[in-house]
Amino acid sequence: MLNLILGGAGSGKSALAEALVQKFPGPRVYLATMTATDTESLERIRRHREMRKGKGFMTLERGENLAGVQVPEGANVLLEDLANLLANEMFGPNNGGPDAVWRGLEGLRSRCASLTVVSSDVFSGGRNYEEESLRYLRNLAELNRRLAGGAELVVEAVCGIPNVLKGKLP
Repeated sequence: MLNLILGGAGSGKSALAEALVQKFPGPRVYLATMTATDTESLERIRRHREMRKGKGFMTLERGENLAGVQVPEGANVLLEDLANLLANEMFGPNNGGPDAVWRGLEGLRSRCASLTVVSSDVFSGGRNYEEESLRYLRNLAELNRRLAGGAELVVEAVCGIPNVLKGKLP
């Protein structure tokens, strides 16, 4: 099963995704993609770890190259989040780009019972961006579209309220 949870910053998408994955039987894996680069990112990582405490998640930290991730058989994987993963692949030292992200997602999906992907809504800024930023936004939008096309469930989190765009919440 493939699930896509979308939302802006502070929308409740992470909490929604965690609650969804907790409903599935079997091992739960939280695949964290944020790479700590400054105090703010360290604080976000700490906050997310606190949110997961006692929820039965095994945490794997992987900022790029999903193809090499090993998950237990029958695992329910929560990937947090696609925007970070894409940024790491596009701008990191290995320069894997969106194709590496997609290959990694497909490989991961084939190895787990369910894959729930959290992705950010960063498309309504209304600014004139530099070409590199526009390329990133176009790539993230394309990955979101591809995931949504193959997903059984697509939900947009708005102010902590799930807005189901495709499928049905369990």
